[in-house]
Amino acid sequence: MTVSPAARTVRIERTYATTPEHVWRLWTTGAGIESWWSPDGFTVKVGKLDLRPGGELIYTMTATAPEQVAFMEGAGLPLSTESRKTFVEVDEPARLSYTSLADFIPGVEPYDFLTVVEIRPSGDGVHVVMTMDAMHDEEWTQRLTAGRGNEMDNLGRVIGAAAGPA
Repeated sequence: MTVSPAARTVRIERTYATTPEHVWRLWTTGAGIESWWSPDGFTVKVGKLDLRPGGELIYTMTATAPEQVAFMEGAGLPLSTESRKTFVEVDEPARLSYTSLADFIPGVEPYDFLTVVEIRPSGDGVHVVMTMDAMHDEEWTQRLTAGRGNEMDNLGRVIGAAAGPA
């Protein structure tokens, strides 16, 4: 993970033993997204997926684990939140970018931030680079970074499970 203070972006990288097409399907289908998108202790249910520039992804993320429920309640946040992303670039299977609407933070006016996902063949696998705009403050940027890092780890577990035992 790299945080760039000048550009105020965060970069997370992972390499997976699979194909770009497999990563693309997991990132761009309802079933794929629901299998890994949420951080540990949460679930995701996709309500709308219109995969084209200007199209939307709308999903509901719900805290399910006791520690996540307690955190959300302690922070004054609802247990379920509907999230909206608008696709900016869709270049199968190499690049996906979207803006996310941050409209769930108490006391903060809603705003959009950009995420760019690059999927590149690398040796016997795929190198995935996720670059995100920083959020409005350091605390929320760290939360975003931790959550997205956990999601990328979950993506690796789903990919590994699909490969089966070695």
